[in-house]
Amino acid sequence: MGMAAKLSVKVGIQPACAALGFNRSRYYRTKKREMAPVKSSPRPRPPLSLSDEERRDVLDLLRCDRFMDQAPPVVYATLLEEGRYLCSVRTMYRILAEENEVRERRNQKRHPQYEKPELLATRANQVWTWDITKLKGPVKWTYYYLYVILDIFSRFVVGWMIAPQESSELAKHLITESCAKQGIQRDQLTVHADRGSSMKSKPVACLLADLGVTKSHSRPYVSNDNPFSEAWFKTLKYRPDFPDRFGSIEDARAHCQVFFSWYNGEHRHSGIAMLTPEVLHYGDADQVINRRSETLAAAFEAHPQRFKGKLPIPKAPPKEVWINPPKPEESTTMASSGGIVIDSDLPGETEVGNAGEQPAKG
Repeated sequence: MGMAAKLSVKVGIQPACAALGFNRSRYYRTKKREMAPVKSSPRPRPPLSLSDEERRDVLDLLRCDRFMDQAPPVVYATLLEEGRYLCSVRTMYRILAEENEVRERRNQKRHPQYEKPELLATRANQVWTWDITKLKGPVKWTYYYLYVILDIFSRFVVGWMIAPQESSELAKHLITESCAKQGIQRDQLTVHADRGSSMKSKPVACLLADLGVTKSHSRPYVSNDNPFSEAWFKTLKYRPDFPDRFGSIEDARAHCQVFFSWYNGEHRHSGIAMLTPEVLHYGDADQVINRRSETLAAAFEAHPQRFKGKLPIPKAPPKEVWINPPKPEESTTMASSGGIVIDSDLPGETEVGNAGEQPAKG
């Protein structure tokens, strides 16, 4: 402000403010405050205000055990019914504000603070995510339930099942079979899910504990905590051949059988360098990347001018995949080459990962 005032004497206020990037309105407000006379005497006390003793009585009443969790309007109404009047509701709020006690006074249930899940996968069969979606049946209000378990590193569907209802026992059966197929050892795997009834059920929790699998859950009403499953269901349902309704549960299983075979073995996923999930899940990615490199090297040797003299290098799959990566200043695991993966198949995209070996059907 001081520099702007000095410069304004020579070039004027508008050019000075423009040169210094100083807001002209702010300049006038500041100047007005500086020129305003300083009030030396305190504001006189209003004649109708409460005395210090009356103010203490009101504050003690609002803090007492009877009214400590009641809002001022409730206290005011209660006192009137008892034939007492101390002050207005607004005065009660004013007294509380002076003591920094204007807050939620009602005795309410306090919801727990859920911790944000931060899961890292650097290889296949390290973090799985699973969820259940509804498939419409032949008539209104009929549904079939599709259970899908997805490996977030390879986008490989390691297990799926279609059932006529949502059941924790069916989920337990699917997780057991999927772990057996993939040869999961104790303390190797983390299974992430949202907070659906089957996901939080006691049979599933006991099963994961018996298998030595760590369980993880999304925060309530936070869909981004389970993005891979959400994106995968979009891939399924946005396919051109996905029907509006299925004629029977057998039709739904037949459709998913074809879809999973395509998804796991043929679908090239943009989040994993256009590899198929099956290739990445079973460790064949290096061979595919090497073949791409050889093809590009041959093309470069034949026509280097088309590549402006720089040998092209095929994109490599990510080295690590996160659910809720930590902030950059907090992360100690980010690799300079791989970096934190922002999955292109998160909600808003249409691709999703696959499974190599075809899981058992429900």
